[in-house]
Amino acid sequence: MSTAAAAPVRMTRHRWVICALLFFATTINYIDRQVIGILKPTLSAEFGWSETDYADIVFWFQAAYALGLLLVGRLIDRVGVKWGYALAVMVWSLFGMAHAAAFSIATFAMARFGLGLGEAGNFPAAVRATADWFPKKERAFATGIFNSGSNVGAILTPLLVPIIVIDWALGWQGAFIITGALGFLWIIAWWLIYREPEGNARVSAAELAHIRSDPVEATTPIAWGELLRHRQTWAFALGKFLTDPIWWFFLFWLPDFFGKNYGLDLKTFGPALIAIYLLADVGSIAGGWFSSFLIKRGWSVNAGRKSAMLLCAMCVLPVSLAIYAENLVIAVGIIGLAAAAHQGWSANLFTLASDLMPRRAVASVVGLGGMAGAVGGMLMATYAGYVLENVGSYTPIFLLIGSMYLIALAVIHALVPRLDPARIDA
Repeated sequence: MSTAAAAPVRMTRHRWVICALLFFATTINYIDRQVIGILKPTLSAEFGWSETDYADIVFWFQAAYALGLLLVGRLIDRVGVKWGYALAVMVWSLFGMAHAAAFSIATFAMARFGLGLGEAGNFPAAVRATADWFPKKERAFATGIFNSGSNVGAILTPLLVPIIVIDWALGWQGAFIITGALGFLWIIAWWLIYREPEGNARVSAAELAHIRSDPVEATTPIAWGELLRHRQTWAFALGKFLTDPIWWFFLFWLPDFFGKNYGLDLKTFGPALIAIYLLADVGSIAGGWFSSFLIKRGWSVNAGRKSAMLLCAMCVLPVSLAIYAENLVIAVGIIGLAAAAHQGWSANLFTLASDLMPRRAVASVVGLGGMAGAVGGMLMATYAGYVLENVGSYTPIFLLIGSMYLIALAVIHALVPRLDPARIDA
């Protein structure tokens, strides 16, 4: 009996089950938002859309995403992750399916607006859940894992859509209905599995102690006005504003880019997109792992995060040359490297929110930053539509993309040179 009493308490790993749920939600989130990009040539031909028509439809998704992020972070901080996340997935799944009933630019814009409102809940909820379930030393890696779901979603979409539209002969309407329905399967799993760590039968005392190994923080809500007074909030928000539009551009315009420059179509651009998002998936996990690795080796949080972000920013620079690649394989390699670097950057940028802010403010700050990124995406959609309509070339767009990450890192470093946490309680 004395030997049994002295035996160590087994460390459970239920936090990684929660991370898997966040991964699958993010995967579905990106499938639903990317379907229209895969179908752009098909829908443009059927409805006679111009480049600016398509840009306008994308614009309204971004506008709703920005509005949703302004509100949803506060909602999640108040009602909790379980209810807030389930509601967000339900809304975006319903509006994803509603695309099948659209018949004009206005009705597509309405469906995109509703989709954007719901999808705005994904990252604030996922980052808040990560802050609830992981100590700081594991958060970048956990964030990299769930954030990699965005790349898996982007990989699956060009595989699923042609099967639904062509092989199953369900048309573009079927693509929206079937992909939209995936969210309801996730809600069932989420509702059955998710519980807070405290009092959770699947979490041992050892794992709970590990999860709560960081200093105890207060739990009272923090007003937006208080958050906006701190340069830490602005560092995260401006980082999102400058770099999120690049990822939006990849999602909504890459199929068109490959179609116009290399003659690919719905049946053939799948392998190119899959290769890019596979690289992005590796970048997401590797970027989060790299900063965590440096910190575990004794680097400061400031040095570890910013070194990883600098490496990612440098890897984006060659994308400015993608438009000049005569060979499809070279173009895919250059863009794939940039996509991988973006996702590595994103994993660390999301983690900055939990590094810089108290846990009770994380979802609100991620919401504010996501709103800034969506506003940047609105500007990118308008810019891309204008350039393609009037210049007829992707060259100015790719030249802009290459420099944005170094600019963003310089802005972040100027605002938080040592990554000092916001002294909100003080």
